[in-house]
Amino acid sequence: MCGIVGAVARHDVLDNLIDGLNRLEYRGYDSAGVALVCDDKRVQRLRAVGKVAVLEEEISVKRPVGHIGVAHTRWATHGQPSVRNCHPHMSGTDLALVHNGIIENHTELRTELEADGYEFTSDTDTEVIVHLIHRVLPDSNTLRDAVASAVERLEGAYAIGVIHASSPDTIVAARHGSPLIIGLGDDGNYLASDQMALSSITDRFIYLEEGDLAEIQVDRILIHSRQGEVANRQVHRFSPGALSIDKGHYNHFMHKEIHEQARVMTDVLEGRLAEAHVPDAVFGVDAAALFDRAQHIQIIACGTSYHAGMVARYWLEEHAGIPCQVEIASEYRYRTPAVLPHTLIVTVSQSGETADTLAALRNLKDHPNCCGSLSICNVAGSSLIRESDLCLLTHAGPEIGVASTKAFTSQLVAFQLLTAVVGRRHAMTPQAERGLVLQLRELPALVQHVLLLDERIRNHAGTFADKNHTLFLGRGVHYPIAMEGALKLKEISYIHAEAYAAGELKHGPLALVDEEMPVVALVPVDGLFDKMKSNLQEVQARKGSMLLIASENACLEDLKPKSVIRLPDVPEFLAPVIYTIPLQLLSYHVALIKGTNVDQPRNLAKAVTVE
Repeated sequence: MCGIVGAVARHDVLDNLIDGLNRLEYRGYDSAGVALVCDDKRVQRLRAVGKVAVLEEEISVKRPVGHIGVAHTRWATHGQPSVRNCHPHMSGTDLALVHNGIIENHTELRTELEADGYEFTSDTDTEVIVHLIHRVLPDSNTLRDAVASAVERLEGAYAIGVIHASSPDTIVAARHGSPLIIGLGDDGNYLASDQMALSSITDRFIYLEEGDLAEIQVDRILIHSRQGEVANRQVHRFSPGALSIDKGHYNHFMHKEIHEQARVMTDVLEGRLAEAHVPDAVFGVDAAALFDRAQHIQIIACGTSYHAGMVARYWLEEHAGIPCQVEIASEYRYRTPAVLPHTLIVTVSQSGETADTLAALRNLKDHPNCCGSLSICNVAGSSLIRESDLCLLTHAGPEIGVASTKAFTSQLVAFQLLTAVVGRRHAMTPQAERGLVLQLRELPALVQHVLLLDERIRNHAGTFADKNHTLFLGRGVHYPIAMEGALKLKEISYIHAEAYAAGELKHGPLALVDEEMPVVALVPVDGLFDKMKSNLQEVQARKGSMLLIASENACLEDLKPKSVIRLPDVPEFLAPVIYTIPLQLLSYHVALIKGTNVDQPRNLAKAVTVE
């Protein structure tokens, strides 16, 4: 998604700005731009559609020079990719602004500003912010005061960086709902939406908090809180290995990527949650119109992504009240499906290059009953994203381990966002959507809590040391999570593992259960809890060896289980994400005992780009 870079220093900052933009390329974007306060106290701006390299070509022809500036990479939400919609945006010739996020009341503000004589030169929501600031500047003591006054009018999420020709030593930054950091350098100070943008300059960062407003100068940083009080924010040192292709202190990428998931949950949600709802525009330009037309959802995916789609079907039908079908892409592409009118195609892929998923999309997207296509993907610029009408990047970061972990849970969160935007058009009330948004805000902390169980889960892995078969059980929305757990175990430990809906035990799988067959069961306290207990009693009666992953509030005394991993009691909407993590850790520790190649299991590839 969009990226912000800003710099104020004792040297020309243009190269710092461009380097920062290049370091944010992994986030995905369709255009780029830069604005500097030049030595003659004029703001000079250059913008280009396409890669940062195109912007660099523009700069090579007419290079601006300045000690202060802001830069931006944009992923279109309001207005198609074009130079007129590129950031930075300006009001007059002396005020420039970059913005991440979505301003939900931009239409009303635009009407008000046009009535005051402001001429809009873009289709973006961002332009209202720069004009609001410009309008109050004459009556403000400082640029900071003007920004503070303007942001009080904004509804939605924003991270902004502002420069003004009459304040050639100050960047003003403000944050609400979208991430923003300040980098502390030896020869100046810097601003960015992601510390990776500044990794070549500094390892010292201040993370702005919700509602913070900051003045950034060469040798001074002043931060005010939401309440208007001077705030002292802690300086953090950043290790570039934290979310990079380096294993850091972990022995395997898979283990590192499992433990990154609390951070990933934060990244997936940043800037995508309003106070009480999920804005349509997080899915891209014209998302609202497409979602308005959708009456059915068709999810197409492979492997782990297929399991994410299966979970989503439960959410979309229960919470959103919209019919949903989920298909394996390698099968769907060779079928002649009966496509229902007004079907939204949703393709899911970590790489965005999965051959079967791409082929299924290409076969279906021109079908007369399809109202549009949406891709959920982790790789910006991938084929799936380019060929879909809408997209949602999952921001899981590089995933090196072949067995997907953080990419899967980030896909689940993406589907939770989709459930909200589709749901309010069908069965979901505003109160219900507000409740889901409040729950999602708690997700990163809950994930971090579960990750603390790593050592306890390792202690249970020895049960599988001499086993060659395992049965996974789940009910309802946890059935596909059981499927994902079985897939992880077979992928990296080479143990044959199968997953069943627990209600199907008596229809065949019970024949496999004996003292030598480990049974891993997911036991949240939900509407199917009593049914699940009855199924487990069937296993117990056949002396099956059970490992239960259960809510801390689950009453299991009558089962007398020997092995239980207790998880916090969480809302049902979040439980699939939370119950996935112990299964990932279990598979990892079993693979260590088995001595397999955890990160590169035999016969498998990270991205399946051939049929």
